[in-house]
Amino acid sequence: MKRDARGFTLLELLIALTIVGALLVIAFGGMRVALAAWRKGEDRAEAHQHVRSIALVLARSISATYPYTATREQGPTPSLLFGGTATRLELVTQTAPYPASIPVAFTAVVFEVSTKEDRPGLVIRQRVLPNRNPFTDAEVAFNDPTVVELSFSYMDEGGAWQDSWDTEQRKNLPRAIRIGVGTRIGGRAETLPPLTVSLRVGTE
Repeated sequence: MKRDARGFTLLELLIALTIVGALLVIAFGGMRVALAAWRKGEDRAEAHQHVRSIALVLARSISATYPYTATREQGPTPSLLFGGTATRLELVTQTAPYPASIPVAFTAVVFEVSTKEDRPGLVIRQRVLPNRNPFTDAEVAFNDPTVVELSFSYMDEGGAWQDSWDTEQRKNLPRAIRIGVGTRIGGRAETLPPLTVSLRVGTE
């Protein structure tokens, strides 16, 4: 008895292979998009976590600001060791960003963003007290070239924000300091909303 066996024609095989190939292209294309989105999300989360950690280090030291009075350099008259502009802050803190190897009560600290080629980005300098030239002779304790923006503003007695703070004129510390930090990692910019830090010591 003769069987009526019918197989696939060459055209049908070509059509089937074309459909399978198209489905594979779509599947791998979707996978590439998903992987790219995942990597983008991971990079964004890493950048956000980095800038947040920098802001917290600054806030921790600034919140422990102390109204330390001493001579700044060679001047005979003691003054309050605190001063700030929109991009630079000098203070004495009881919580140094990078504690010394021995217990120290007070540390002079400078926060600023440097544009120097050999040390760009955020520079934190500190010097234990008592010491001469607490700010000018402070040594670099930390340098982060990914930090491209650093801003400060200062709350006065009336609750208004100022772009700078001169203790020789005001004779006291601000009530609070607002910090702005921005980083750039791998071409991706990340900026936190301004962080306000109240000073534990007001006007002493």
